[in-house]
Amino acid sequence: MTPGHVHFIAIAGTGMGSLAGLLKARGIKVTGSDENLYPPMSTALERWGISVFQGFAPEHLQGDRPDLIVIGNAVRPTNPEAQAALQSGVRCLSFPDALHELAIAGKHSVVVAGTHGKTTTTSLVATLLLETGRDPSLLVGGIAENFGGSFREGKGPHFVVEGDEYDTAFFDKTPKFLHYGARTAVITSVEFDHADIYRDLDHVKEAFRALLARMPKDGTLVAAIDHAGVRDVIEKPPCRIIPYGVDEPGKSGKGPRTGLRASALEVTPEGTRFRIARDGTPQGTALVPLDGRHNVENAVAALAVVEALGVPLGEAIAALPAFRGVKRRQEVRGQARGIVVLDDFAHHPTAVRETVAAVRARYTGHRLVAVFEPRTNTSRRKVFQADYAAAFQGADLVVVAAVPDVPLYSATGEVTERFSAEELARDLSRRGTPARAIEGTDAIVEWLCGELVPGDVVLAMSNGAFGGFWDKLLSRLGGDRPAQ
Repeated sequence: MTPGHVHFIAIAGTGMGSLAGLLKARGIKVTGSDENLYPPMSTALERWGISVFQGFAPEHLQGDRPDLIVIGNAVRPTNPEAQAALQSGVRCLSFPDALHELAIAGKHSVVVAGTHGKTTTTSLVATLLLETGRDPSLLVGGIAENFGGSFREGKGPHFVVEGDEYDTAFFDKTPKFLHYGARTAVITSVEFDHADIYRDLDHVKEAFRALLARMPKDGTLVAAIDHAGVRDVIEKPPCRIIPYGVDEPGKSGKGPRTGLRASALEVTPEGTRFRIARDGTPQGTALVPLDGRHNVENAVAALAVVEALGVPLGEAIAALPAFRGVKRRQEVRGQARGIVVLDDFAHHPTAVRETVAAVRARYTGHRLVAVFEPRTNTSRRKVFQADYAAAFQGADLVVVAAVPDVPLYSATGEVTERFSAEELARDLSRRGTPARAIEGTDAIVEWLCGELVPGDVVLAMSNGAFGGFWDKLLSRLGGDRPAQ
């Protein structure tokens, strides 16, 4: 039975907010609560006409009683509104279970998983299906420009969803991606992340092996075979595997050169052009309107997925230039005084490295100023301290936001060693890249305004609001209005 009123606790998460928007578009009454609201989800919820309570309180469940309560994975057991929900007698579901029950069930579930590239690859798959006339449904953890948002309800047979390995809820510690009933799945990469819930890389691999084990025998796994972590988890596949990857000059790679592969990457004004081959046999030339080797890899994954779903490869290649990207992925936020300000979601050192390399290749001849906010539970630990020092190669100047001394959630033991912005700045400087650690967004903006000159490119990397850094910098610099 379809609920008439659904209430979301922690509605502003990308997945939670997207499902809320999808249900609202169906005509279902949707309400929610959260304490950390910031764009793009805060503005999206407002645009969709969804009422959001600030903070958490049992009173939010009183009055107009909901038929279903969805509890997000950011909610802790001590949350007063969640406690009241579980005691209310109203049916409560985790976000993944609600998504599957209310949206995915009855469709061919296409789940895009991996440490990196999930949002872009999910959006690419849905775009290619749409452009080739397949009318897909979509839910993705970002704002996909081709869809004007983070969800879509189509009439076609496929539901494309971003699958996260983070746990489901405080009352269900299984990975979210296990709940989506994948028939076609993608694994883009497997690296250590989410140190608050995973002990080590082997623990992460266990989650991905569990995803693989649940695949039906007639299912399909599209796997980034060049990545050692991916090769480890797909050793005993229960279903068909389609490998994919990118050949790089001077790098032979350790994985087999089979499946769908890209080569001869070329940066052009329109994006990145590359050759595509299957098992060594040329299939043509493709263009993706994105920068960076990692985005070519994402594009090849999407091509492999839609071909497995019945789209002729030539049709998919022809549709690829229609992709318009995802907000907060190398997004130009604006220009002022000849200075370009970019916004990217990168936070893991691998993502930082790939993003810096992509922007460096795009803006050849410009000074690249990288501004990094360590915000996640993992990035604020010591675990990647040395890796970050190597990740900024290609930047000409680096600013690292100092990490506030606040408690870190951990299900894996006490956090004894924390990331040091000051140590990273020293390490980068010793490597020949000038770097500074600065505390507070306003102080970073103030310092940069005294350093930036026309022609500079500022690449800000954070998975959060970063205190409104982009708009503050553009406003302080004056000049062109920020890009919307």
